[in-house]
Amino acid sequence: MITRGEMPLVRRVCVLAWAGAAVSWELSRPGRLVPSLATCAAFLLLATGCALLIRRELLAELGRAQEIAGAAQRVLLRPLPVRIDGLMPAAALLSASRGAAVGGDLYEAVPTAYGMRVVIGDVRGHGLPALGTAAAVLGAFREGAYDEPSLDGVLRRMERALGRHVRDRARADPQSPVAEEFVTVLLLQIARDGMLLALNCGHPWPYLIGPAPVPEHCGARSRGSAPNPAPPSGPERAARSACEDRVRAAPRSVRRARVGALVGGETLPPLGVVPVPADVRPRACGELRPGETLFLYTDGAEDARDRAGRFFDLAGVLARGAAATPARLVADVHAALLRHTGGRLADDVALLVLRNDRS
Repeated sequence: MITRGEMPLVRRVCVLAWAGAAVSWELSRPGRLVPSLATCAAFLLLATGCALLIRRELLAELGRAQEIAGAAQRVLLRPLPVRIDGLMPAAALLSASRGAAVGGDLYEAVPTAYGMRVVIGDVRGHGLPALGTAAAVLGAFREGAYDEPSLDGVLRRMERALGRHVRDRARADPQSPVAEEFVTVLLLQIARDGMLLALNCGHPWPYLIGPAPVPEHCGARSRGSAPNPAPPSGPERAARSACEDRVRAAPRSVRRARVGALVGGETLPPLGVVPVPADVRPRACGELRPGETLFLYTDGAEDARDRAGRFFDLAGVLARGAAATPARLVADVHAALLRHTGGRLADDVALLVLRNDRS
């Protein structure tokens, strides 16, 4: 596919080639110079008209391709609502395939009778070839998340869907390497009280981001003080308010959040490598308290390297973005990734952020 940035180059090459051929042919013929130059001008006008026609057709083709890619992305990765059951979500996908809007990474968050259920996954490979597998696994999650009372039931549905997809692809194309297809998957369930259950099949654990801590001397009372202390005096109240204002006004580079990896039990092999064990059960992995944020991602984020081979400092970027909204945090990580890699991603990257706004 020819991108918009490549079109001026194609147009210039066509015009120059036509003009060069016309001028060389006319000037090599014996005769007067003026008629030859007039003929060259006519050829140049014709070449310019052809180039403009080609440009219009290429722009139309590019518009159709972008429209199709956008429709495919909206079907595979549906836009998340502004708020889901008291949680504020935000997400983004960066495809490693040039010109592609979707790839082998997947994510979804749906409110169910059992709590908010979330999935993020990474298909082996990247870009458009992994799109079919991502669609099969994600479709099984969207169906099972509402019906299955436990996360292990959802996981088994996804495993069966992946197996059917692999068998169908193998029958359709015996030479296809789809028999080696596998998917890393992280399933989370967030209850109304913030308790987290997880099943992890070879996927990176998410980050749990807490708000920037307030200095101890800004707290309402120290540990061990009376349960019902007397109201602070006027000078003490003014000093405490000034301290808290300084903390809120501090630049984001100074206000670093509490960022830690959320870990909940063992990590199973990716789906498609070995069958899911019969006795697998979701594990409790902590709590998402009001004001805290979960940052889920695929390994393309932490594995991204710059020209010198240095890995991307994802935890550092998250710590500096403590005060950001989920959408702003996703945009900051997105921009930092592109700066770090120079816009050359080696793998797809999916980012999903969930902040607990419940009271």
